[in-house]
Amino acid sequence: MKTIEDLDVAGKRVFVRADLNVPLSNGSITDDGRIRAVAPTITKLLQAGAKVIVASHLGRPKGEPDPQFSLAPVAVRLGEILAAPVSFATDTVGESAKATVAALADGEVTLLENLRFNAGETAKDDAERGAFADALAGLADLYVGDGFGAVHRKHASVYDLPARLPHAVGDLIATEVGVLKRLTEEVERPYVVVLGGSKVSDKVGVIDNLLGKADRILIGGGMAYTFLAALGHEVGISLLQKDQIPTVLEYLERGKANGVEFVLPVDVSVSGSFPDLKTLAPVADFAVVDADKIPADKEGLDIGPKSRELFAAKLADAKTVFWNGPVGVFEHPEFAEGTKAVAQALLDSDAFTVVGGGDSAAAVRILGFDETKFGHISTGGGASLEYLEGKTLPGLAALEG
Repeated sequence: MKTIEDLDVAGKRVFVRADLNVPLSNGSITDDGRIRAVAPTITKLLQAGAKVIVASHLGRPKGEPDPQFSLAPVAVRLGEILAAPVSFATDTVGESAKATVAALADGEVTLLENLRFNAGETAKDDAERGAFADALAGLADLYVGDGFGAVHRKHASVYDLPARLPHAVGDLIATEVGVLKRLTEEVERPYVVVLGGSKVSDKVGVIDNLLGKADRILIGGGMAYTFLAALGHEVGISLLQKDQIPTVLEYLERGKANGVEFVLPVDVSVSGSFPDLKTLAPVADFAVVDADKIPADKEGLDIGPKSRELFAAKLADAKTVFWNGPVGVFEHPEFAEGTKAVAQALLDSDAFTVVGGGDSAAAVRILGFDETKFGHISTGGGASLEYLEGKTLPGLAALEG
């Protein structure tokens, strides 16, 4: 894949497909990690004299403008991070976009409105996607792909647009791909994987592929209760995917056969109801119980203190760690201790540590950890998982052409 250094960008209109899909609350950005991650690429292009057109999606609008998913707040924050004015086009390929791009001088930057406000961005029909890609191509001379969190999507700005313009990868994608190669091709052992999050079904492909690569797989979060149920334990009203139990049993057997150690919680923090994440009010019936003794009327919401010690011990000698998914409801202080313990164990380790995007990356920042102390914090949870599953990612394939 070509890099920015392979392009002559001075005086050219450079379309940067970024991933600025940041969480918003009442119009305010609650985690600007993805904006900060792409800023170095934009800065490099501006310093080289490019006219930079940044584009991204945000949320899942239904192919038409929706004010709650506007990128306007992102334009403001991007300008603060770049310490430079960022003009904002109020549409994607309409009159505002054309006028805003036409007004750019060398070394200036604009942000287009949410790409998913146009149905062509996510259309399954090749012709509809292609028509939108043609319109986007009309705004630019060159294309730089740097939205790693979207490269697993066959969308117009990710897959179709690079075929219409001379293109290269941005520094963020180049870094992300290099890290993932270290997790798949150049692994230092022991290689320990921590998987959390709510559903086993979200991680089936990556577990299947890691059974031939990882030395240990630590299971936490809501998905742990399907594993515990597969072993015959009562899990109360905890999150459970009964249809995944046969798959889990198969993985446990394959793990034994392949010498891959599965590590499950030995105790859990429970409550009779899901905590209120708006008020963060204390939970009246908070308790810690053994993982094989969850009461029938209780829900497991975090790994317990013995599990935290166990997970830390299983991470202590690692040389490579990949972590995707919190191991508890980290947004509530009473159920954040497990996720804190995993993050701290990564920091205490001598391993090359990769936090695999999504909620785990958000947890690192929200819980107050210094993200620079980790080996790498990915900007793309879904893209990272699909890469580790061995899938071809459409956005990367398009940039290789």
